[in-house]
Amino acid sequence: MNKADYQKQIIDLRAKIARERQDMKRDNESNARSIKSASSPALKASCRKRKIDCAERHKRNIENLQRQIAQAQLNKARAPK
Repeated sequence: MNKADYQKQIIDLRAKIARERQDMKRDNESNARSIKSASSPALKASCRKRKIDCAERHKRNIENLQRQIAQAQLNKARAPK
């Protein structure tokens, strides 16, 4: 791959991070509504756990994409023109 290919890959990965952040925000709002509308304490606890798990999953995905960007930047620096 040449430098242009790596640059395109980096741009695509940054777009994926932006989408993941939007998904995280949307899911967080949805889970907050679920917690507010939960009728029993057990259901509220379950919704809170789901909210935490969902946020952690999104954070892991973002961190993974950031690692991929860092790797692509290293590869771009080593690649021929």
